[in-house]
Amino acid sequence: MKPAIQTFDLTKKYGDLVAVDSLNLEVQQGEIYGFLGPNGAGKTTTILMLLGLTEPTSGRLSVLGFNPLREPLKLKRLVGYLPENLGFYDDMTARQNLLYTARLNGISMVDAEDRIRKLLEDVGLSDAVDKKVSTFSKGMKQRLGMADVLLKDPKLMLLDEPTTGIDPEGVRHILNLIVESREKGKTVLLSSHLLYQVQKVCDRVGIFVKGRLIASGSIQHLGKEVIAGDKYVVEAEVPDATPALEEIIGRVEGVVKVSRSGSTLTIECRSDIRGKVAKAIVSSGYTLTQIRSHEYALDEIYSRYFEGESKS
Repeated sequence: MKPAIQTFDLTKKYGDLVAVDSLNLEVQQGEIYGFLGPNGAGKTTTILMLLGLTEPTSGRLSVLGFNPLREPLKLKRLVGYLPENLGFYDDMTARQNLLYTARLNGISMVDAEDRIRKLLEDVGLSDAVDKKVSTFSKGMKQRLGMADVLLKDPKLMLLDEPTTGIDPEGVRHILNLIVESREKGKTVLLSSHLLYQVQKVCDRVGIFVKGRLIASGSIQHLGKEVIAGDKYVVEAEVPDATPALEEIIGRVEGVVKVSRSGSTLTIECRSDIRGKVAKAIVSSGYTLTQIRSHEYALDEIYSRYFEGESKS
């Protein structure tokens, strides 16, 4: 199965400014890919090139098997785009705006009415169906934007800061819709600076700095790469842990270091030796309630990469 998005040395320059620098990116079909980076990193410029709305200076790209510049109309039928700054007709209601989108996409009015009713309920705007968009807050417009994207039932969704300005309940609605979209086989490229949201829903992430993609992979992969290095980190929950147990685990072949905080033991190993560690704990008479690989936090990974960039 071909990737939903593929770029080859994709570059965009504005005069002397390199907005996107030799980007090689693959987003697989049916995954949620998080695009991370500060303002000005090149994320939005990349999305515009994927949509065929701006022309690359050099390099190649393929989106759902199409060249966005040569086959824009074919591609736009399959892609839903939610920009950071939304544009709706303020003098029209939420329903009227979505009906207009439906007409542009050749959706019959009967089907459109049913879809619009369901989508506005899904994004938490069922009470604002017939209210003019001029009365909407930024968060309400973001919700309406998500409904607008989903209305055409796209294969690929490009979402640029979709939860900006939305209250916590609205954020829950949007994130649930993104996850449901993946479950229906859709591909999602999510550009955001809200790391905890990205960690919650994304299968893989890419970290973008000064126009360059400096890292890409699952959060566990990136955490091991930037934080643990060549070590494997295991956490064991042992309610009756003692300093003596730390010494016992420290003697297990392959263990590099053991530390304890309350009932949690953090064990650095040369490889995944959870079985050996568990056996050592239980055979020594201690109570093991859980043993797991360490879960890395995206904010820590993100800050570590930026520390490395600032020193380079």
